Amino acid sequence: MDQALNFETHRQQRRRAHLTRGLVYYVGVILLAVVMLYPVAWLVASSLKPLDEIWANVTSLIPSSLRFENYAEGWQGFGGISFQIFFGNSFVHAGVGTLFTVISSAVVAYGFARVKFRGRDLWFSIMLMTLMLPSQILMIPQYIIFNELGWINTFLPLLIPRLGGDVFFIFMIIQFIRGIPIELDEAAMIDGCSKGGIFFRIILPQITPALVTAAIFSFYWTWEDFLGPLVYLQNPNMYTVALALRAYTDLGSVNNWGAVFAMLTLSLVPVILIFVFFQRYLVEGIASTGLKG
Repeated sequence: MDQALNFETHRQQRRRAHLTRGLVYYVGVILLAVVMLYPVAWLVASSLKPLDEIWANVTSLIPSSLRFENYAEGWQGFGGISFQIFFGNSFVHAGVGTLFTVISSAVVAYGFARVKFRGRDLWFSIMLMTLMLPSQILMIPQYIIFNELGWINTFLPLLIPRLGGDVFFIFMIIQFIRGIPIELDEAAMIDGCSKGGIFFRIILPQITPALVTAAIFSFYWTWEDFLGPLVYLQNPNMYTVALALRAYTDLGSVNNWGAVFAMLTLSLVPVILIFVFFQRYLVEGIASTGLKG
């Protein structure tokens, strides 16, 4: 009887300890989420506030009145150029650049993972070593080359180099491909399939999660890129959203911060939508890549 009572008491203590740990965990996660989301919530709230209220009470998230005119005023842009042009430029930069990066990275990764050629390990090591090169080191020689080619003030310096792929994505896709049984390639070769056919018919469908993961990260990094467009784009008609927002706050000593915050809010919409709709592929791609190394 005493043994059964002690067992039940121990069981209840373990249950309470488990509930306590779970409560502490979820409270901590909620607090961390609040800390991380508060700046975004403040940005959205400020985009709807009257101008004299934005900096009057920076801790308040509730506007005294909703001023949707901030979005209309911000959308007008500056210098006769609306933010429709800037968003279009950003979609060209991020969309085409992401397409180039993902396709090229997949092809290069397949070559390193499945095609045997002389010096493969050496070239793979050299490729990985480029990860240690800061982008600032390459900026000056790249600018000189693109200037000689007459590519300055065009999107070509921002897009053409991405046809070589991205080292991080290449490495990630290689790890994913190595998890695919080589027997599938051998069976396809017996059936008369070429290397290209194996890539398109066998490998490509299998690495979809990795490709989507690479596409999401590439779009994120390109969409928020400021330095690249700043160096190569001089015509305001070719500015991306990141560059236009910086120029928008340099027009005078007094800025329409409501309009600025409104455009900042709109600039978050594409990346948020991509994360919401492709979250499943993102998690699957990261998890699968980590497990198949």
